[in-house]
Amino acid sequence: MTTTTLPPIVEALLNPALYDHPVKGSIELIQTHVSYVFLTGDYVYKLKKPVNFGFLDYSTLEKRKFYCEEELRLNKRGAAELYLGIVPVTQEGDQFVLGGDGEPVDYVVKMEQFPQETLLSAMYDRGELTEQHLIDLAKVLAAFHKSAPTNDYILSFGEVSQVRQAIDENYDQTIAYIGVAQTQEQFDQTKAYTDKLFAESEALFKERIEHRFIRECHGDVHLRNICFWNNKILLFDCIEFNEPFRFVDTMFDIAYIIMDFDARNRPDLSNLFLNAYLEQSGDWEGLQVLPLYNSRQSYVRAKVTSFLLSDPSVPEAVKEESKETASRYYRLSWEYTKPKQGKIILMSGLSGSGKSTVASKLARESGAIQIRSDAVRKHLGGIALDEKGDQSLYSSEMTEKTYDRLLTLGTTLASQGYTVILDAKYDRQALRAPVIEQAQAKGISIEILYCEASEDVLRDRIAQRQGDISDADLDVLAKQSFETFSEREKALVKTVS
Repeated sequence: MTTTTLPPIVEALLNPALYDHPVKGSIELIQTHVSYVFLTGDYVYKLKKPVNFGFLDYSTLEKRKFYCEEELRLNKRGAAELYLGIVPVTQEGDQFVLGGDGEPVDYVVKMEQFPQETLLSAMYDRGELTEQHLIDLAKVLAAFHKSAPTNDYILSFGEVSQVRQAIDENYDQTIAYIGVAQTQEQFDQTKAYTDKLFAESEALFKERIEHRFIRECHGDVHLRNICFWNNKILLFDCIEFNEPFRFVDTMFDIAYIIMDFDARNRPDLSNLFLNAYLEQSGDWEGLQVLPLYNSRQSYVRAKVTSFLLSDPSVPEAVKEESKETASRYYRLSWEYTKPKQGKIILMSGLSGSGKSTVASKLARESGAIQIRSDAVRKHLGGIALDEKGDQSLYSSEMTEKTYDRLLTLGTTLASQGYTVILDAKYDRQALRAPVIEQAQAKGISIEILYCEASEDVLRDRIAQRQGDISDADLDVLAKQSFETFSEREKALVKTVS
C-alpha cells in the first residue's frame, strides 16, 4: 500500500487551528490537476499547484498571485457573492500562517462555501431544474455577455487562424483513439466540416469580429460551473489562466450548456435555453457559427475522457466506462456537423390567438428557432424586452424594419439548415408575400400556421397577460383585422384553433 505525501503547506491548511473562523468538522480536501481545494464548512480556500502544462502556468509564486487576482476579478462578474478575496499564506519558522504579516510563500482564493446540491447539474439529476431556471439562466448569461469587455486585442482572437488553432490541435491529439472511441468516418467528416467552414466562411468570422461578439467570456460555463443559490443564478469558476480559452465568441460560451443537455438526451431543454438566450441577446446571426462550437465543446469532452484510456494507472473497468463516454461525445460532436434541411414556418393571426404558445411548443418538439417579432422590434428600437415601447416603436417605418429583419433572419438561417419559426401577426398579404417568394426562390420549404380564436378568447387572453414582452393590449386588439389568404397562400396554410 502506497501513501501520498502532501506538501507541508497543504498539511498546514488541513489544520482547523490555522483559520480565524470556526471549522465545521474536519476539513475536506479536493484535488484537481491544478489546485487543492479546502472545504471548511462556511468557506472554501483554493491553492493553486505549482504546475506548468503549457496552456496553464502556475509555476512561480508571482504567477500564482497574478492568477489568483485574475480568478477573483473575472469571477466577481458572475458570482460576486461567492468570491470574497485573496489571502496570503506566510511562514514563520516551520509554521504557516493564513493572512499573516510576513513575506507570503503562497496565496489562496477565499470563497463562500455553497451546497453542492445547488449546482445546476445536481438539480437536473434530481429532476428539480425547471424551465424557468433555464429562462433565468439565459437572461443572466445574455446580460453577462453584454457587459463583458472587448477591445481590438480581444477581438483578434476571433480571427480564423486563432479559432482553428485549438480545434486542429484537438484532432491531432485524438488520432490515437480512432478505431477505439470514434470511427474513422466520424473523425474524417468532423474534421472536413471544420476545414471547409474555415476555408469558405472567413467573412462570417469577420462579421462576428465587426459586430464585437468576441468578448472576455466565461470560457467554461457548463452545468457544473453554475449554481442556483439564495435564489440567484451564479456563474463561477471561469477560465482565468488562458486568454485564448476566454477571449471567445459568445456562442462558444452558450455551446457548453446546449451540448450538456444534448448529451443528456434532452434536446427540448437545449432548445428552450437557446431560444431564450437568442431572444434576450438578439444575436440570431450567431446560429451560423453555433454548430462549430457545439461540436468543439463535445469533442473536447471526448478528448479529455479519451486520455484516461492511455493512463496505465486507470483500472480497466474505469477505462471501459470512459471509452463508452468518449464514444458518446465523439458521436455527438460529429452529429452537430451533419448537414440539415432548413424550413420556414410563418405564424399568423391576431394578438392573443396563441401564436407564440404554439410556436414555442413546436420549437421544443422540432428543435426549431423561434423568432418573435416583439423581441426583434424592441432590439431594433434599442429598448429592453420588458420595457413598454412608445408610439415610435410601432410606427409604420419600424414595422417595416421589423418584418424586413424577420425575412432576412428566416431565409439566412433556413438556408443553413435551421427550421425557423417567424412568430408575428403576418396579418397582411404584403407582409407574407416576400417571405413566400424568397423561400421558394431559394428552394426553402415553407408553411403558414394560422392561429384563430373567438373575439372573447382573444380579449380574455390579452387581459390576462403578465410578464410577456408583447405590448399588445385591448385597445391594440380593437384596431386589428386580418387580411384573408390568397389562393396561392391557401396551399401553404394550416389552421390551429
